[in-house]
Amino acid sequence: MEVWYHISLLNDDDLFLFNEGNHFRLYEKLGAHPLKREDVEGTYFAVWAPDAEQLSVMGDFNGWNKSMHPLRSRGKSGIWEGFIRGVQKGASYKYHIHSRYNGYWVDKADPFSFYNEVPPETGSIVWDLDYPWGDGEWMKNRFIHNARTAPMAIYEVHLGSWMRVPEEGHRPLIYREIAPRLVDYVKSMGFTHVEFLPVMEHPFYGSWGYQSTGYFSPTSRFGTPQDFMYLVDCLHQNGIGVILDWVPSHFPSDEHGLRYFDGTHLYEHGDPRKGIHPDWNSSIFNYGRDEVRSFLMSSALFWLQVYHVDGLRVDAVASMLYLDYSRKEGEWIPNQYGGRENLEAISFLRRFNEEVYRNHPDVQTIAEESTAWPMVSRPPYVGGLGFGMKWDMGWMHDTLEYMSRDPIYRKYHHNLLTFRLLYAFHENFILPLSHDEVVHGKGSLLGKMPGDEWQKFANLRLLYGYMYAQPAKKLLFMGGEFGQWREWYHEESLEWHLLQYAPHAGLQRWVQDLNRLYRNEPALHELDFEPAGFEWVDCNDSDGSTISLIRKAHSNDDILLIACNFTPVPRLDYRVGAPRGGFWKEVLNSDAQEYGGSGYGNLGGLEAAPVPVHGRPYSLNLTLPPLSAVFFKNEGGP
Repeated sequence: MEVWYHISLLNDDDLFLFNEGNHFRLYEKLGAHPLKREDVEGTYFAVWAPDAEQLSVMGDFNGWNKSMHPLRSRGKSGIWEGFIRGVQKGASYKYHIHSRYNGYWVDKADPFSFYNEVPPETGSIVWDLDYPWGDGEWMKNRFIHNARTAPMAIYEVHLGSWMRVPEEGHRPLIYREIAPRLVDYVKSMGFTHVEFLPVMEHPFYGSWGYQSTGYFSPTSRFGTPQDFMYLVDCLHQNGIGVILDWVPSHFPSDEHGLRYFDGTHLYEHGDPRKGIHPDWNSSIFNYGRDEVRSFLMSSALFWLQVYHVDGLRVDAVASMLYLDYSRKEGEWIPNQYGGRENLEAISFLRRFNEEVYRNHPDVQTIAEESTAWPMVSRPPYVGGLGFGMKWDMGWMHDTLEYMSRDPIYRKYHHNLLTFRLLYAFHENFILPLSHDEVVHGKGSLLGKMPGDEWQKFANLRLLYGYMYAQPAKKLLFMGGEFGQWREWYHEESLEWHLLQYAPHAGLQRWVQDLNRLYRNEPALHELDFEPAGFEWVDCNDSDGSTISLIRKAHSNDDILLIACNFTPVPRLDYRVGAPRGGFWKEVLNSDAQEYGGSGYGNLGGLEAAPVPVHGRPYSLNLTLPPLSAVFFKNEGGP
């Protein structure tokens, strides 16, 4: 097995673009690529390590010999390369790096590997990305499903704990096992998209993927790259979009990973005030380094291009934007203007969004950004960061704080319900009830609700009804849809056995029907990001702890009125203003008996009376059930 140096995938343009930070398809050039050249089969290796003095490939094909297969340097580019005859798909390998500094040597996994050994093993595996995709119809039309005017009800999933196999030691399902089960379940529940917690390879399973080492490889815990492609393909063929969590904010300190890659701080900042994340003791990318930008941009576009994913949710954006994030005075370095804004990260995020939408205008980028940074989901040309959407973390905190209170005290905190509409259209928001709200001692969503068991379920149904009434896209973490009792634990399956009990099955049916209504009614999704799609009817009834609102579509014919009662006291003869006369059909009622409710309601609907209330020419004399959300649709009238 000799090394040939005359075979290369890198031309001078590749090197130039990489070194200036503008090569966004590096996965086609760097890493390990099985090739056939001159009738000889082998693998071409290329890795960036500018401060290596010597660099070789070691693997199971050479007995993990650290010097047998040296690579050659491509000069000022910092890249080392070589073609090793006889190395084929499936071979395990690492790079053995001798730094020119301090006699440092280390064995590193390939930053561009497509596949890795199953943790706790840390080697890379030579692999290809061939796969016979069958999602052509979805890819042709996904601009419709991913449009900002389309319904987006996202089911957030952790692959390792969604469902396990109790007969086999409660092992997780692999990609090909989970595919048909997840497809059937998501379709039956009516969700439009699935969002996976990071699938990128990660050494510590307890990080849930947020400590990534494989920026180009799905975790091998559940199968091969083709197995993950199969999962995406199955979802697409059944009309379900796929969003991936992507983590460009930091990476772990494991020796085989990116940190101190060639004996220098290559990917990360050298100064710990900029290079170490104080919360996680992880490394922060050096966004000002051209080659690092090429690496991260290539990773983002890789998942969109090669794996056909429909969106990237960028984790921990706030930690990227602020130089003083989680740092005390004296623990951070101001920018060149003396401010706390990370100008290099801001520039990177803007470029990231520009390139994603330039190359894939039919996908979405989503920011998990927890501060009041302006214009996160506005284009860079008007000063924004360029994301398509942003999680509304403020809504989540306010709403869970409100819902966790005993209803007798809710009237004193009514503003927690109504405040978001002061800023609801400043960004393109997603309302998230995510994994972060059901871990680390926070308990489950059901467990947060006050009252006895019946009231807990009624409150949770009300929470979801209120959520779906709001103008924004929706996200719900797995288990919340049927009222899991215990908080989420990544080492165990969801509590699927609870569905044998009526309250849990009723809650699941409620979420199913909410998704159906949300998808079928343009008034509930078409103008999610436009003020024209929302009106308060009455947001001032703090004493009664009720709210009422109107949702509208582009067509004036599509109008829904939603009323919510946040107390366990039924409101009889509760008059609410209506913009039109005619019949208003009760299309959903969270207190219906099939959902586990008490059965209060409006007998299918009622006629609007020409009695002006709340500044409206008509009104409805409603029965508001206890702890309920009730949806009415106008079926025509003056």
